[in-house]
Amino acid sequence: MSDQIQFIVEKLNQEPFRKNYNLITFDSLESVQLLQLLNDVLGEIDSKHAVDIREELPEQTAKRMLSLLGILKYKPPGNISDLSTFRQGLVTGSKPVIHPVLHWLLQRTNELKKRAYLARFLVKLEVPAEFLQDDTVADINKQYEELMEAFKNLHKECEQLKTSGLSTAEIRRDISAMEEEKDQLIKRVERLKKRVETVQNHQRMLEIARQLRLEKEREESLAQQKHEQKNQLFHAEQRLQRAQLQLKEMHHAVVDSKPESLMKKLEEEINFNSYLVTEKIPRELESKKNSVYLLQKVVAEPAMSQSDLNGVEMKINEVNAEMNQLIEKRMMKYEPINSKFSMYRQQASIISRKKEAKAEELQAAKEEMSSAERQMLQKTSQAQELEGADVLKGDEFKHYVNKLRSKNTFYKKKRLEIAEITAEYGILQRTEELLKQHHEALQQQLQAVEEKKGISGYSYTQEELERVSAVKSEMDEMKGRTLDNMSEMVKKLNAMVAEKKASLAPVIKELRQLRQKCQELTQECDEKKIQYDSCAAGLESNRSALEQEVKALLEEHVQEESNYHYINCVKRNLEVQLQRAKEEMKVYVSPDPQERRKAIREQYTRIILEQENLGKKLREKQKVVRENHGPNMKQIKMWQDFEQLMQCKRECFLKQQNQTAIGQVIQEGGKDRLVL
Repeated sequence: MSDQIQFIVEKLNQEPFRKNYNLITFDSLESVQLLQLLNDVLGEIDSKHAVDIREELPEQTAKRMLSLLGILKYKPPGNISDLSTFRQGLVTGSKPVIHPVLHWLLQRTNELKKRAYLARFLVKLEVPAEFLQDDTVADINKQYEELMEAFKNLHKECEQLKTSGLSTAEIRRDISAMEEEKDQLIKRVERLKKRVETVQNHQRMLEIARQLRLEKEREESLAQQKHEQKNQLFHAEQRLQRAQLQLKEMHHAVVDSKPESLMKKLEEEINFNSYLVTEKIPRELESKKNSVYLLQKVVAEPAMSQSDLNGVEMKINEVNAEMNQLIEKRMMKYEPINSKFSMYRQQASIISRKKEAKAEELQAAKEEMSSAERQMLQKTSQAQELEGADVLKGDEFKHYVNKLRSKNTFYKKKRLEIAEITAEYGILQRTEELLKQHHEALQQQLQAVEEKKGISGYSYTQEELERVSAVKSEMDEMKGRTLDNMSEMVKKLNAMVAEKKASLAPVIKELRQLRQKCQELTQECDEKKIQYDSCAAGLESNRSALEQEVKALLEEHVQEESNYHYINCVKRNLEVQLQRAKEEMKVYVSPDPQERRKAIREQYTRIILEQENLGKKLREKQKVVRENHGPNMKQIKMWQDFEQLMQCKRECFLKQQNQTAIGQVIQEGGKDRLVL
């Protein structure tokens, strides 16, 4: 406890509190001062709680502190039964309650600040279910939940960026490196401009190069548009194929079937959908809501230790065992073995389980079929995008395999040639190294000879003059070739522009035709969709009418069945009562006294007489007890006094024996001394 108080005093004397306490002053704080100190610590964690507790009622202060401690997931020491004591101690400012709270808060201040900040945005407001029936309230609640999820994602990204390791120094270094690269590029562009300015007609050439770049960009955009138009056309063809397939299926269904079969199929689909809507989906939704409510309740509760979890598990096991025992007792009491209702109920439960299993299997089969159709369409589209046509079949596939084999042999031949060239390149590289070494040795010998003759550096100067003259001649040739190349480039650019225009003309024409075809297909698809929607609307109206009729008949059936069961039960009760009345009359009017004694009236009369006799005996006994109460109490008092007297005599006798034994010991000691 002293270590705990010392830790609290040290933390309070530091920033941001700076209270200048010692152990004595802190221990001498009153309850109001302790509460204010706790409130200051909570205000440091959450700024909303930085208030003066003297300006609010004690109940409001306790409620506010308890709510924040619950958000921070503080668990009071002790068992669950001590929670009321904790609340009372928090209201009164008790030291055994406030000190552990301060110690817990000051140990993890930064973590609790973060938790309090997140609680402002992540503690969900509970809206009653009846208010959520309003569309406006439901939309606002949905937006609120979406914003909460967005805040969670942004907070996670922020934390990841904080812990990603990117520092400002690294960013500054990257910026400085990018600025240096920018300066180098600017200098390079300026040098290139200066070199181009010496060439004749450089402005015209730059304009032509700019037009070439624009035409290339336009070509890329047109190619991209062509690719997009192809994709749109492919998707439109797929939609058309699906629509045609659906139309063909509907035609087959109409031609091959009769109105009775169509109505039967619709009734089966309606029954399945109504089962999903009325029974399966509401049950699953209710179970999901219950699980979500339980999870929210678990999250809202403070953190639990392993011992608490073990205790809760033991309680759950005990409650489950008790429930099973009660269920068995109820079954033994209300559902005997010979009852037919138990058999019917078991059969009904088995049928309902089978029904649920079949519904789930049907739902899974539908989902699997839809996923398989989607995968088939994706694979078809991928194949058409890769090959530009349909999947190869038969002779085309064989021709494609032969082509691949020929390409494979050609690839192996070229690979052997590359290996031979690589080996020859290694030999030449080694020869070059040997020649370089020989050349360096000759240069060293030449330098030694020049130093002996007194003309050192002659060979190097001569090589430099030859190299400069060669470079000058190469530059002159390069300038001439540059002008020729520029003129040839201009001609090639003009030819390429004309060629690209000529090659793009049929593509643009084809694209126009494809657009027109796409518009026609879209219009036809819209018409088919309108026809389908009208047919579906008619079938839907018929289905709704049938559903209403079936629902009314079911309600009437249930009502009549309940009336039947009620009347049947009333009839059985009346029959039992009538039978008992007949038996009672028969026994009561019987001339035999033995039979008459078996009558209920005679039995109750006999019981009443026995109870009256018993009451008389008890009243007489009570009277005797009242009369003897006073003398008996006196006798008890006398016996108690006698017991005290005997106890006192016993104590006196024991004391006298102890004194006699001590006197004898003293006398024996005196005699021993005299003998000595």
